[in-house]
Amino acid sequence: MRKRELVMLCVVMIVVGILSGFHAWTESAGAEETVIIEKSEEYFPDSPGSRWAYRGQISEGPLQTVELKFFSNVSTVSGTKTINGATVTVFHDTNPGNHGPADSFYRRDAVGIVYYGSDPGTPLEEQITPYQIFRFPLTVPSSFQQFDRTGLNFGTDMDRDGTDEKVDVQGWSAVIGRESITVPAGTFQDAIKVEARMKMKIHLSGSRRSISGSDVMTAWFAKGVGLVKYSERQELAAMRDERGVVTEITEELEEHDVKPRKASLDRFESTPEGVFADHAADHELDQVVFPARFRSYP
Repeated sequence: MRKRELVMLCVVMIVVGILSGFHAWTESAGAEETVIIEKSEEYFPDSPGSRWAYRGQISEGPLQTVELKFFSNVSTVSGTKTINGATVTVFHDTNPGNHGPADSFYRRDAVGIVYYGSDPGTPLEEQITPYQIFRFPLTVPSSFQQFDRTGLNFGTDMDRDGTDEKVDVQGWSAVIGRESITVPAGTFQDAIKVEARMKMKIHLSGSRRSISGSDVMTAWFAKGVGLVKYSERQELAAMRDERGVVTEITEELEEHDVKPRKASLDRFESTPEGVFADHAADHELDQVVFPARFRSYP
């Protein structure tokens, strides 16, 4: 299974139990003095031809039987395309999360970054994109709910009764702080630390039972460089006759080649009408968290 499928399938599971933990998470974030990050866009370079190489490891399997694997992934900005009238930037990853090649689509404008899905994608992802993954200017600390949807088609018949399951899914994003981070590519000072949490409740059509899943991702972005590291933990609760599954993924930057932004592209595009009609109020975007690059992954 591709990583995107887990971050939107196991995003497809953002645990119901995480909700209580999320409240504590946002309260602690609000206790600190806030800092506004000027030129927030410089933490997310997307010039055509830019390239990032990552070293990764993944452990996955039933609880108490976890297999560790190592892999590499190269991400490049391959161009742009139009999705539903919006021009989006295309990031191509050769092996995100050790699950094969994928393209992911983002639009950056004056108020943040919106995720428009991936190719190949999943039925669930298609139902919640596009959605916002970052708000500009970045504020440390800050958080917002990205989506809260119920009764969606999960796209998978987990209990094998001939009917795809329904799922309730919620997602949140938070800017945690700034800190130094060391990866094979070097040490990056004042990297922005971001955390995304998703929970999901899957309703099994055959047994009328529900099982939960969760996805928690922590990522660090450096000014002028972009994503330098992410770590992610996905959990899917056990079905009656099976053990639960846990997947842990980490990717660290080994080398990068960020192309300069052309003068003609220095200005932000205007905000697409309807996506952020009320930036402060629109928490549900029919959209984060995290891309193939940021592993929204949905």
